[in-house]
Amino acid sequence: MFYNRSVSTVLLFLCSITFSYSQNFTLESIKSAPFPTELASAKLGDKIAWAMDEKGVRNIYVAEGPTFTPRKLTAFTEDDGQEITSISISNNGKWVLFSRGGDHGSNFDDLKPVNPIGKTIPTGVQVLQIAFTGGPVRVISEGDEPVLSPKSDVVMFIKDGQPWVSKLDTNAEDGFYDIPVAVLKTRGQVSQLNWSPDGSKVAFVADRGDHSFIGWHAIGTNQVSYLDPTFSKDSSPRWSPDGKSIAFVRTPAKGGAVDSLTLRKRIEWSIRTVSLSGEPSKLVWAAPKTYRGSIPTTHGGTNLFWAQNDRITFTSYHDGWPHLYSVPAAGGNALLLTPGDFMVEHVSLGHDGKYLLFDANTGPDALDKDRRHIVRVSVDKADMKVLSPGTGNEWTAISIHDYAGYVFIGSTPQKSPQIILSNGTGSVKSLTGDLVPKEFPSTSLVEPKQIIIKSLDGLSLHGQIFDNSNGAQKKPAIIFIHGGPPRQMLLGWHYSDYYSNAYAVNQYLANLGFVVLSINYRLGIGYGYEFQNPKAAGALGASEYLDIKAAGEWLAQQSFVDAKKIGLYGGSYGGYLTALGLARDSKLFAAGVDIHGVHDWANQMKAEEPADDLHKAPDADWAASLSFRASPVSSVATWTSPALLIHADDDRNVPFSQSIDMVNRLLKKKVAIETMVIVDDTHHWMKFSNNLKVFNATANYLKAKLAK
Repeated sequence: MFYNRSVSTVLLFLCSITFSYSQNFTLESIKSAPFPTELASAKLGDKIAWAMDEKGVRNIYVAEGPTFTPRKLTAFTEDDGQEITSISISNNGKWVLFSRGGDHGSNFDDLKPVNPIGKTIPTGVQVLQIAFTGGPVRVISEGDEPVLSPKSDVVMFIKDGQPWVSKLDTNAEDGFYDIPVAVLKTRGQVSQLNWSPDGSKVAFVADRGDHSFIGWHAIGTNQVSYLDPTFSKDSSPRWSPDGKSIAFVRTPAKGGAVDSLTLRKRIEWSIRTVSLSGEPSKLVWAAPKTYRGSIPTTHGGTNLFWAQNDRITFTSYHDGWPHLYSVPAAGGNALLLTPGDFMVEHVSLGHDGKYLLFDANTGPDALDKDRRHIVRVSVDKADMKVLSPGTGNEWTAISIHDYAGYVFIGSTPQKSPQIILSNGTGSVKSLTGDLVPKEFPSTSLVEPKQIIIKSLDGLSLHGQIFDNSNGAQKKPAIIFIHGGPPRQMLLGWHYSDYYSNAYAVNQYLANLGFVVLSINYRLGIGYGYEFQNPKAAGALGASEYLDIKAAGEWLAQQSFVDAKKIGLYGGSYGGYLTALGLARDSKLFAAGVDIHGVHDWANQMKAEEPADDLHKAPDADWAASLSFRASPVSSVATWTSPALLIHADDDRNVPFSQSIDMVNRLLKKKVAIETMVIVDDTHHWMKFSNNLKVFNATANYLKAKLAK
C-alpha cells in the first residue's frame, strides 16, 4: 500500500468545532469544458469528424489536412438531450452522416425518443446528412446506425428493425432512392449492416430471438440469402478484402435443459468463414473451452476484423487478459499480438489494414495500470509499441488515410478531454483546446494519487485519492463507487462521459474540503479475468461489498480522515453498493447519496416464474435466497444513516420502480431521507442542466451531512 501526498497551494484550517472550507471553483465551472465523442475519419483522404458536447449543446465538428483546423459543421443550439452517434464520412469526402436522438448507452428502449425538455411531441431517433463543406442538415428518415456505401452514393440504415436505403445526392438524374425505401423485410430484427468492399452487396445479422443468421443481399436484386444457417447465434459479419467471403462469430443458440442459476457458465464461441456460394462455413479458430475462453464482454466484444495479409484479428480473454490475436483466414494457430498483464479497448484497424490501434492500461510507468495509452501493433506480428506514454489518458485512436499520423482523444489529470492530432513521430497538438472556456479551473485541480489497499479477504484493490490539503488535519471523507460494474476509474479524466462527470464531481468535492477515494472494486475491468469474474458476486452474494467496506475502514484508520464523517456516493451499480453500505454498515458510513441504484435483485432481473416444476432450475430457491440477501432491501432494518436518493423516471438501465420501492421502505422505517426526481430524463442525464442539478444536490447534501 502506498499513498504519496503533495502540499496544496490552498490550505484548509481545522478548528475544534467546525471544518472551514475554501472553495476555489464551482461545479458549473469544472463542467464547462466540452466533451468530445464519436471520432471518425474518412476511409479515403484526410478528413475527420467528431461530436462535441458543449454544456449539453451537441454538434459535429470537422477538420481536414494539412492544417486540420477545426470547424463547427452543424448549428444545434439547445441543451435538449439529443445525443449524436454513428458519425461517418463518405469515401468521396462530400458527406457527413450521423444519428441524432435516443440513449444508446441504455439496456432497453434505447431508440425511443428522449424528451427531457418537455416537448409536446418528442422527436425520435433520426438519420441526418450534411455536406462536409457545410450547409443545411437533411433529415433522411427516422432510423439509426447509418452505413455509407463505398460508392458514396447511398446510405443504408435501420428503421423499425429492418434495413432501408436512401440516396445521398437527391439532385442526381437517375431518380432512384430519392426518398428512403425498404431494402428488404425479414423476420426478426436486422442489425450490423456491412457493405461489401465494392458496394454491390450488404451483409447483416437477422436476429430471431433465440437464434440468429448471417444474411446478405445484392443491391438491385429481389433475393436474400442466409449463410450456413444452423441452431446457433451468428453475428459480426466481416467481408474479405476481395468481397468473396465473410468471416463471422458463432455462439450457441438459447435453449436446452434448465441449468443452474448459481453456477458460472461458459459461453463458447468460434470464428468462421463462409463463401457466398452457399457452402458450409469453415472453422478458423475456436476459443478454448474454459471460463476465460468465454466470449469477451469488454469494449467492442470480439473486435473482429478481416485485415490485410489474409489475417483475421480479434480480441479474446482466454489467457486471463483481454488481448488481441490474429489467425490466418484459412485457419491455424492464433498469434498473440499483445502479450502482458493489461487489457485492450477501443480497437480500430489502420487505413491500410496492416496494423491495429487501441488503448491499453500499459506503459513504462507502474502507474499506467490505472491509465490508458495509445498502442499500435501489426496484424501479423507481435511488435506492439506504446505511442503515447506519459501521465495522461489517451483513447479512441484512428488512422487518417492521407496522413502519416493518427488522431485520438486525450486528457491529463488537469486538462479535460480534447481531440489530439499526432504526426506519427511524437509531435502532437490539440485541435479543440481553444474551445475550453476560461472559467475551466485547470490550475486548481488536484492530481489524484494511486493507492493500493487490501480488501477484507486479502484481494488487492486499486483506487485514486483526491485531496487538496497537506494531510495535517482530519477531514471528512467520501468514497465514490463507480457503476457498470465492468468499469475502471483512472488517474485523470475518463473516456466515458458518465465517468468524466464523476471525475469532475470528485475534483469538486476535494475542492470543497473532502478527502475523496474512488475505489476500483472487484467485478471491474483492468486487473484480469479473475478480478472481473469473482466468486459469489452481485446477486449471488455481493462479495464486492467487501471491497467497499475495506475502503471505508482504510479511510477510518488514516490520520488525515475524521472516522466519524465518512460518506458514500455512486450511481447505478455504484448506487446499489452505496445503498448496501448504508444498510449494512451505518456505523461506518455516516451518510450517502444513492443515484439510480438497484435495491432488489429479484425485481431488477424480472425473473419469470416457471410454468411448472419440470422447468424450474434445480437451485432456483437457493438463487432467490442469495439474491435477496445480496439486495439492500434485505438489510433495511439496520439502515440508520441519512441518505439522498435520486432517480430519473425515464431511466432505461435501472427501472424507476427500484427507487420507489426503497423510498417507501425507508419512510416506513423512519430513516431520514431526502429525494430528488428528474422528470423525463434517462440514466445518463442527457440534459446538461439536469446533470448540474443532480451533482450540485449530491455535493450540497454530503457537505450538509458531513461537514458540520
